[in-house]
Amino acid sequence: MAHAFARKGSVAWLLVFAFALGFSTTVAEPALIAVAEEAAAVAAGSNVIESSEDAQESYALGLRLTVAISVGVAIFIGVLRILKGWPLHYLIMAGYVAVIVMTAFAPDEIIGIAYDSGGVTTSTITVPLVTALGVGLAMSIKGRNPMIDGFGLIAFASLTPIIFVMAYGIII
Repeated sequence: MAHAFARKGSVAWLLVFAFALGFSTTVAEPALIAVAEEAAAVAAGSNVIESSEDAQESYALGLRLTVAISVGVAIFIGVLRILKGWPLHYLIMAGYVAVIVMTAFAPDEIIGIAYDSGGVTTSTITVPLVTALGVGLAMSIKGRNPMIDGFGLIAFASLTPIIFVMAYGIII
C-alpha cells in the first residue's frame, strides 16, 4: 500500500493512512490494554484517581487513547520524514531531550508508566505493520534506506508515547 500511495503521489492520503495505521494498531495492542488497566489500578491505589470502577475505566481508556494518538502522530511524522528526507537522528535526539525535560515536570506516579508505554506500543500488532509501511515507502522513493526508514518509524513509535503519556499525567 505504501508503494502504491507513493507511486500515485497522494501524499495527503498517505499521511492519513499512516496516522490511522499507527492509531488503530496501537489501540488494539493487547499489551497496552493490560498496562492501561494496571496503571489505572495503581493510580486508584495511590489516590491519584477515585477508586471507583468507572474512574479506573475512564483513566485506562484515556491512557490507551493517549498512547494510540501518540503513535499515530509518530507514524505521521515518520512518514513525512521519509518523504522529505529529514535526518532521523536529529528528530530522535530532539525527542529524547523532550523526554528528559518532561521527566522533571511529570508526576512521579506517571513516569514509569510513560516509559513503559514506549515499549508496550512496539509489540506484536504494531511492529510488523508499521515496519512494512516504512520499508515499502522507502523502497519506492529513490535514495531512501529501507532499513533505516522502516525501523525509524518504530523508533518514533516507541518515543512519542513517553512524551504524550507524561503530558497526560501533567494535565490529569
